[in-house]
Amino acid sequence: MLGGAGLLLGVSAAPAQAAEVSYATECVPPPISGLPPVQGTTTVAITAPARARTGDEVEIVWTFVEAASKNPDILDLGEDTVQPTGTLKAAGAQTADVVLRGPRENPPIPKGGEMKLSAMKGTLKLTSPGEVTLTPDAYSINVNKPISTDTECAPKEAVRPAATITVTDGGDPTDDPTDPTDEPTDDPTDPTGEPTDPTGEPTDPTGEPTPTPGESTPDAVTGKEVRVPYACKTPIGDKNATSPVRIDARRDGGGFALTVRFRGSVMDSPADIPKGSVKPSMQVVLGGADRGTVRVEGPANAEDIEAGDPIEIPDLTGTYRPGASGRSTLSPGVLTVEALGTTTTCTPEKSEVSLTLDTTQQEGGASGGGSAGGTAGGAGAAAGGAAAAGGLAATGADDHGTLKALGLVAGTALLLGGAVFTFLPGRPR
Repeated sequence: MLGGAGLLLGVSAAPAQAAEVSYATECVPPPISGLPPVQGTTTVAITAPARARTGDEVEIVWTFVEAASKNPDILDLGEDTVQPTGTLKAAGAQTADVVLRGPRENPPIPKGGEMKLSAMKGTLKLTSPGEVTLTPDAYSINVNKPISTDTECAPKEAVRPAATITVTDGGDPTDDPTDPTDEPTDDPTDPTGEPTDPTGEPTDPTGEPTPTPGESTPDAVTGKEVRVPYACKTPIGDKNATSPVRIDARRDGGGFALTVRFRGSVMDSPADIPKGSVKPSMQVVLGGADRGTVRVEGPANAEDIEAGDPIEIPDLTGTYRPGASGRSTLSPGVLTVEALGTTTTCTPEKSEVSLTLDTTQQEGGASGGGSAGGTAGGAGAAAGGAAAAGGLAATGADDHGTLKALGLVAGTALLLGGAVFTFLPGRPR
């Protein structure tokens, strides 16, 4: 895209201009640092063409002459561990927020040293003739090692424009960004923008068809994906997060094999994690005719995970032996995540029914995963859906969301806490 923008500039835009602007800035260090906000001055140079035409897509470059904050006097930052992102305000003939991003490129930065930030780039498509002013705004500094943290910096005063583009009316009149026929895409989507397969069926991010909640066979049923708000107790504080969860079941003798799915879920590891160090489990809450909980758990990570690499989230599985006959409901319950010698417990603030089953009482029932069932009350009434053949009840479908990350459930702080104390012994908090 940037190469294409460069070609456009060569044809129709005037040579680039560069102008500096300074403004008072407040930078808020990551909470884990325990540091107060920092007051400083940001000085940036904005590079953009002096003149262009409507329809042009121009490249804008934000260069840090001086960042408002220094590296805190806690630890040295390694080479290529720092990445800036920011927003530039376009005003005048057209109004827009231009998002810019820089590469993760920096020299080693010692404790207390100047933050050396890479230049950020973004593009703006010009839609109206006249003068368009470009004003730098807030920016964020991400450091990915030894743990992933963000420092947020925002102006504390009105910032004057750093550059102005004079836009003349001369673009292609058919190049209308609002024209739905303009620039067709190669990736077919449904009207909501979700990817579809060639048959028009919605797919999940892996390209597999999304299971229809309540879709059943005589021996299996797919639950409804529900959004669960969690309150998490982590080793370094409390965190709140909301995650979509889905419970599926397959008949297994007189009981059911359960699978709790976190579909398409990844998070970036904040530190090097050895294999066998991350293990999640959950207590599925029974309701309706049955009472108690069923333990489901996932396997520990089979391979070492390097800092910055995504963490694949396994399915949680267990066995449910009904303790009552009738229509029993299953809802996501307390989630426990053990990692690097620490434990995080996430309790649902509320929970919806994901799955309803027609159950027959079994000897020693209301137990799962080898653990006896508790006495927790059921969560909610039975989900909608007609009973499927073979005794499984189908559930209704309201939500097709995708889980974003296990980090949304346990909070990035889960691994941050363990990583800090495991990999940085003796370091100040």
